[in-house]
Amino acid sequence: MRILHIDNSLGTGGAEKLLLDTIPLYRKAGIEMDLLLLWDNDLPFTKELRKLDCCNIFVLRKSENEKDVYNPALIFDIKKIIKNYDIAHLHVFPSQYYAVFANLLNGSKTKLILTEHNTSNGRVENKIFRPLEKFIYSKYEKVICITKQIEIQYKKYLGLSDKLITINNGVDVNKIIGTKAYDKSDFGYSKEDKLLIMVARFNRQKDQDTIIRTLKILPESYKFILAGDGKRRGELEKLVAELDLSHRVNFLGIRSDIYSLYKMCDLAILSSHWEGFGLAAVEAMACKIPTIASNVDGLAQVVDNAGILFETENSNQLAEIVLSLEDNEKYQSVAEKCFERAKQFDIMIMVNKSIALYKSVIEK
Repeated sequence: MRILHIDNSLGTGGAEKLLLDTIPLYRKAGIEMDLLLLWDNDLPFTKELRKLDCCNIFVLRKSENEKDVYNPALIFDIKKIIKNYDIAHLHVFPSQYYAVFANLLNGSKTKLILTEHNTSNGRVENKIFRPLEKFIYSKYEKVICITKQIEIQYKKYLGLSDKLITINNGVDVNKIIGTKAYDKSDFGYSKEDKLLIMVARFNRQKDQDTIIRTLKILPESYKFILAGDGKRRGELEKLVAELDLSHRVNFLGIRSDIYSLYKMCDLAILSSHWEGFGLAAVEAMACKIPTIASNVDGLAQVVDNAGILFETENSNQLAEIVLSLEDNEKYQSVAEKCFERAKQFDIMIMVNKSIALYKSVIEK
């Protein structure tokens, strides 16, 4: 059984982090698995995966411009590689479209699987795309939904109930437990500083803005660390400057040492307008720090009754929650609940279910 994962790139994101964490585990389980990226520019996740030397990594475009992933000519490059595999596993747009057309050009010799990572996107929100979406999704043997909420949404959206299956994302809890925390002084902070962290891309799905505005309400001792990058970075930097918070906000860029960063920080926050699952929230919870998240479908079901939820864009409510965790007893209680919740999403549960799915698709 030969499996090819195809993604736009290995930038910062839950889907990309999952590939970094799971491909070595699939290989250990005896699954021959490789990775095809539409674009790369020596990103940290790619470098780390290369160091592990556990799979072949094909890169179709290597440049400074990530927009190269939107070149339809990539379909012909994918066509040459995809035909050598039993299954191609896709994750995001536009590669999920390109793979369908590449496979059709090959006479549909490769079986396709798609993981749907979000409850919503620009195409779901615009009805004009629905006929094309139905065609694309019909070419997949199975569509993995990372939460039940996504499965419900796509049943309504496309009606392909026979193709949909829910397999929750997972994290390597044992690996996280064994990771050491950075010292606050390593990044120029004092022991008295209270560090908030959000790990996410800078795009319209994510809402770092609300945390930045919340920081203005909080005491000076609170600092905010942003790990990630994206096209909205300039907007966020401008907001930080406008609120005179440059001395309290640290843009770290794309990082591969997220667990050590989480463990250094006091609170993790995942602020989103919509979310499919919220892998970053599970990783934070596994690091045994209190995790605060937007009350949106997908993310809410992962965090609720363990971490704490706040209404989207409500800076005042978020500030109240953050300050309430200055109570040490409450802090420790939430941290412990978060850790116990994270253990329910152990990565091997996901890997074993995915292997079973691969086998069933090939035997079909």
